[in-house]
Amino acid sequence: MELRNGLLKAILSVLAIFVCLVYFANDIYAYISEPLKAHLPEGTSMIATGVTSSFFAPFKLTMMLSFFIAIPFVLHQIWSFIAPALYKHEKRLVLPMLFSSTVLFYAGIAFSYYVVFPVVFGFFTSVAPEGVTIATDIESYLDFVLKLFFAFGLAFEIPIAIILMCWGGVTTPEKLREKRPYVVVGAFIIGMLLTPPDIISQSMLAVPMLILFECGIVIASMYKPKMDNEDVEDESTT
Repeated sequence: MELRNGLLKAILSVLAIFVCLVYFANDIYAYISEPLKAHLPEGTSMIATGVTSSFFAPFKLTMMLSFFIAIPFVLHQIWSFIAPALYKHEKRLVLPMLFSSTVLFYAGIAFSYYVVFPVVFGFFTSVAPEGVTIATDIESYLDFVLKLFFAFGLAFEIPIAIILMCWGGVTTPEKLREKRPYVVVGAFIIGMLLTPPDIISQSMLAVPMLILFECGIVIASMYKPKMDNEDVEDESTT
């Protein structure tokens, strides 16, 4: 019952934000498409090849944006459901983790929009063969940017994943340092799989992942979970 109510509240929060934003759907799409339009040749523009693309592309983007904005409330509902099952020292860790994961996800999206997009679109438009007119379909562009938003948003969660793994006893900072060469190779492989097939976007995802990996190790080294007297009493009663 509690899980159902929490999920219902999370869905309603997304829908409420969507209702508030749907009127500005076209303006939102225009803002998101600015990094590409800034590099299009003079006299060209984006196009809509599908009959319904001009309506559904901004509609889809607004729905995804509503979900991104509602993430703090969605995570709060998840926290409210699992909190009663946690020890006191676990609650002290989880709440900062939820806040940090939200901030890092937003930071990943902002990094992709303000740093990666101008470089990637500038490169793609500059290497077009002579005589080829660049006219990107709005649906294709939306799928491209959403893929990068999710890729960078999830990649920026690496410190949280490392801290949780070390906290849960899955690994240790020392073991992670020993596996650093494999992590470097893995970061570039992940960058290759999650980004378009060009070395620029691949590197711009892999390098931040490596930096965040090192940050996660440093933070995990500073934290050692321990149970206080209240936690020990709770465990003995169960």
